Amino acid sequence: MFKGKVLVAQGGGPTAVINQSMVGAVLESRKFRNVELVYGAAHGVRGIVDEEFLDLTQETTHNLEMVAETPSSALGSTRDKPDLKYCQEIFKVLKAHEIGYFFYIGGNDSSDTVRIVSDEAKNAGYDLRCVHIPKTIDNDLMVNDHTPGFPSAARFVAQAFMGINLDNWALPGVYIGVVMGRHAGFLTAASALGKKFPDDGPHLIYLPERTFDPEQFVADVKRVYDTYGRCVVAVSEGIHDATGAPIITRLTDQVERDAHGNVQLSGTGALADLLVDLVKKKTGIKRVRGDTLGYLQRSFVGCVSDVDQREAREVGEKAVQFAMWGSRDGSVTIHRTGFYSVDYHFTELTEVAGKTRVMPDNFIAASGNDVTDAFLMYLRPLLGRGLPDAYRLRNNYVPKVLNP
Repeated sequence: MFKGKVLVAQGGGPTAVINQSMVGAVLESRKFRNVELVYGAAHGVRGIVDEEFLDLTQETTHNLEMVAETPSSALGSTRDKPDLKYCQEIFKVLKAHEIGYFFYIGGNDSSDTVRIVSDEAKNAGYDLRCVHIPKTIDNDLMVNDHTPGFPSAARFVAQAFMGINLDNWALPGVYIGVVMGRHAGFLTAASALGKKFPDDGPHLIYLPERTFDPEQFVADVKRVYDTYGRCVVAVSEGIHDATGAPIITRLTDQVERDAHGNVQLSGTGALADLLVDLVKKKTGIKRVRGDTLGYLQRSFVGCVSDVDQREAREVGEKAVQFAMWGSRDGSVTIHRTGFYSVDYHFTELTEVAGKTRVMPDNFIAASGNDVTDAFLMYLRPLLGRGLPDAYRLRNNYVPKVLNP
């Protein structure tokens, strides 16, 4: 261990439990005598280059614990994707402020930032321990069994589709819900966890791991509708055609792009509207509705997995322990043991940084529009305690008198 200040930052999309990781790292750091001060960067790496630091050493433990229970990123976040030049500016600030330990909570891009900053420190001969703390609702970090933030978002999606199914059963029609997930379908697949009865929705689930054929989609919807008199569909925003082009670009000529040039997949609600129009035109079904769950999935208050909270806190704590007692930089990764428990490993940054994990084949049904029992068994322990349930009246109909 070497003396120095600690800097913690949060990057990428907020989650329901990212503050647990931040608070875990802060409180664990304050236990070590070699830590002089603990800072937090406002709005991630952007706050670092702008030298916008909060002194978290002055925060009371009580207030930190209250913040830990609060969804979203308490330090603020950023969508900046630093290149080498940007990371050199980050390192310059870290060195100027005598930062000895840098903890960055985030996903794929954040882990790559940690990797580059780590290399810069080594090249300069500067004592800096760099640790990536995993976070993403997409569940697409390599090496990890699952990623903090995903279980709570998955719980929300499961409960949302449970409610959608109840509504659709009462007033039948076609419902299409678009869920986040550009390359990985884990979150969309979570919609299946709310199913209880054989005819429950979602009846169809479309993931970016499989090619999406609009004509087959319409045929699937019509088949389910003819069978049940209704159809609930969960669609990942990242669905694409055989060439890899996002489906939204095939259904409209007007597409929006984000700051990094990526096609805006679901933020505007366009994909849901386009799929609704497609079903109406091709099938003649009149009651067809669509929604985009959007930001609701990330930081919904009151829908948090207790398992997710606990593990998010622990990865923050383990990051500090690995940094203080180890001799290398890396990423904290989660590994499942037994039916359900986890262990934490310290993994080389190169194994995680800039890479994307997708759903394995055994989680996806052969039809390509549903999930398997293996996925349900994988996900259920992550959702935590107290998952709501839904019941129906039994069909004890009274015999007709006028029209038997």
